[in-house]
Parts: sequence; C-alpha cells; structure tokens
Amino acid sequence: MSDTLYDICVVGAGSAGLTVAAAAATFGQRVVLVERGKMGGDCLNYGCVPSKALIAAAAHAHAARAGAPFGVHATPQVDYAAVHAHVHGVIAGIAPHDSVERFEGLGVTVIQADARFTGPDVLEAGGRTIRARRFVIATGSSPVVPPIEGLAACDPLTNETLFDLTALPARLAIIGGGPIGCEMAQALQRLGAAVTVVEGAALLGREDPDAAAVVREALSAEGVRLIEGTGVARASREGEEKTLHLADGRTVTADAVLVAVGRRPNLDLGLEAAGVAATAKGITVDKRLTTSNRRIFAIGDVTGGLQFTHVAGHQASLAVKAIVFRLPVTYDPALMPRCTYTSPEVAQVGLTEAEARAADPKASVWTAPLSGNDRARAEGATAGFVKLVLSGRGKLMGATVVAPTAGDIIATYALALAAKVKPATIASFTPAYPTLSEAGKRAATSYFGEKLDKPWVRKVLGVLKRL
Repeated sequence: MSDTLYDICVVGAGSAGLTVAAAAATFGQRVVLVERGKMGGDCLNYGCVPSKALIAAAAHAHAARAGAPFGVHATPQVDYAAVHAHVHGVIAGIAPHDSVERFEGLGVTVIQADARFTGPDVLEAGGRTIRARRFVIATGSSPVVPPIEGLAACDPLTNETLFDLTALPARLAIIGGGPIGCEMAQALQRLGAAVTVVEGAALLGREDPDAAAVVREALSAEGVRLIEGTGVARASREGEEKTLHLADGRTVTADAVLVAVGRRPNLDLGLEAAGVAATAKGITVDKRLTTSNRRIFAIGDVTGGLQFTHVAGHQASLAVKAIVFRLPVTYDPALMPRCTYTSPEVAQVGLTEAEARAADPKASVWTAPLSGNDRARAEGATAGFVKLVLSGRGKLMGATVVAPTAGDIIATYALALAAKVKPATIASFTPAYPTLSEAGKRAATSYFGEKLDKPWVRKVLGVLKRL
C-alpha cells in the first residue's frame, strides 16, 4: 500500500504503548498503533490483572481458614473453574478500555500485525509501509524459559499460560523465587495446591533481607515448601508426572511446573535497519528515553529497566511530553516504587538499607515494627515493619514497607522522595488512627527522638522548665 505519514507510530499495545497512543491522539496527533498480539499486552492478559484477580480469590480462601483466632470458624470450598472464570471476567471487564474499537474511536489507526523497521524512519507492518515523524517502541518483554535439560518435555507453564488452567494441579513446582514466583506460590497454595518453590539463590533476592525474611516465614507457615540456594540440574517426565532434579541431589515431583525466572525484551523489530542500539538486556535509551536514532523513543520493559506497569505508564507520559509538547523530560528510576503482592506485601522505593550504607557509610535506619501498631494488632497482622533509610545528613534515601497494604503505604514515601520532603515533615504529619500508616510516622519520630536525647538538650530543657 502507499506510504502514509504519521506524526507518531507506536509499536506495541501494552500499557506503555496504549498510553502514548491515547494521549497523543487526544492532543491532535495523527497516530498509528501496531500490535502483533492481544491489545492490552502482558499487564491485561497475562500479568498484573489476572495475577491480582487470582490473589484476591486466594485471599478469600485464606481468610476462611485463618479466622479461628478471631472466633470465626470456616472451611473454604474452592471451585477452581469458578476462580478461572473470575480471573477472565476481570480481564474481559477491562478489555474494552484497551480495545481496537476504543482506539479507532479516538482516531488512532490500529494495525494488528508483526512490525519491522526497514529504515531509520520506515516501518513495515501488515503489508503497509509506515512513515512517521516519531516512533515509540513499546514491545514489552516475554518470559524466559531456561535451557534446562528435559524441561521442555514437562510442558512448563509461564505467566502467559498459567491463567488458562481450569483445574488446579494437585502438586505444583515453581522454578524461581522472585516476585512472580512468590506471589503465585502463595496464591495457589491457598487455593489448594501443594507448592514447592526452587530458587537458586535467595528468595526475593533483590529486596531488603529483613523484608524477604518476613515473606519467607509467611509462605512456610502456609505450607509452601521453599528450597533455596540450589538450582535445577535437569528435569524428566513419566506420564503426567514431572520431576525436577536439583543440583544438590534432591528431587521435586509435581503435576505441573511453573517457570518464573525472569523476562527478556522483545527486540525482533529490525532495529539494526533503524539504527537503534540494543543489547540482550534491552534497547539502549538516555534519560529522555530516546534511542541512538533521535526520532525513535523506547519505553517500558523493552528498555531492560524496571518491569512494572506503573513505570511503563510514567515513561509513556514523559514520551508524550517530549514528542507532542517538545518539553524537556528526565526519567529517574530511583523514584519508582515497586511492590510484591504476597501477604504481607513488600514495597520499596529508593535505596534499600544495604544500598544506602554502601552509598553513604553514615546512613542510618529507623524501623517501626507493626507489632507496635494498634491497627496491625487488631487485625492480627503484626508481621512486618516500616523502615526509613536516611543519609548521614538526615535526607530520606529510601523506604521499605512490609505490611498487608504495603503497596499503598509506600506511596507516601515515593512522594516524599520525589518532592524531597524532609524527615521532620514525615514526623509531623498526622495520619488517621488507627491505620498502618502510623508506623511510618513512628519511624521518623524515633529519628528525632534520638537526636534530641543529648546532654546539652537536657540542660536546655532543664532551664526552660524553670521559666
């Protein structure tokens, strides 16, 4: 077909690409959106939405079992086919917002086909030649299936196939103890599977070790078998039974195997023809999210950075500001929060304690355990804490939260870090009582309490008392 000149060509209809396409079209740009798979990308179809819907179902099952300390006794009956229907019902409810019809209604040209660059400003897709003033690559990432001998014969599940199951496997082995592995281990154990997690290093190895320890204890208490510090040497299958043979000689037998060891960027786009530099980790971008071809931006998982929907959405908004409004933008990954949705949740923004101490030997840590929080005690959820990390000069460097609603609580500290709020402000603000948010205030208050516990301060107070 004949060439069409667009203002913006977006490649990938996940959360990042859809945000750019919708915003740019709203501001009068001529936009073409290319997607080879499902509209909504990983988040809607295989990631955030189905996983959180599954976790919600599992939470109801767990609440029934865990009511005895509150005087409530119940035994849940899990209908996994109905759980599957709930998960896909949630997806279906959100799908119209991400649909071809909605975006065509916004004036976006949608092409559902593979895309490939044939030049620095030319893309081929669905038999069409697309020319655009600016391109935005938002092709996301795909799950990695490690080259373990015999694993392919075990038909391993990934996050792209897990949510298609209409029956719960009686025994599930999970390779990988990162966020996805831990979330799904707890959820599926709560729904009735016997789950074993095999992690070659340490569970949630990226997180604060104190935070990971709380999750480790929670998973173990609920019956999840955790094997850390050893990898899978090979796998075998006999009929429907799959066996993981571990490097230390142990074996794990299961009815299904889920692989959750990481993701790789989707780079099969003819990037060389476009003059776009990339490594195996992802497309190389600067702080403006531009590639080595200045007319091409890259956002989201494909850049190899933080793999979170909210990060992709934030990067998309920056790309729109830069392309549509020609405004200077800077992406700062240090300000991006993250959360693992186990129970309790683990959330982080900024530097962890170890990272902060490596950057500043005078850094200090102030922790408020949930055991000292009235709301946590009322709900029987005292396993957790809020930890604030301050520099030697008293500047907030990071925050770690382990709590039932850590993903919500961390927002306070993400804002504080971005706005450079001083610890004194955190200590002086008044959260509602009783809430878990009070724990963060208590952590900040303890910092000032120690600063004031000095001999000279006591002398001053003694003088003031006599006035």
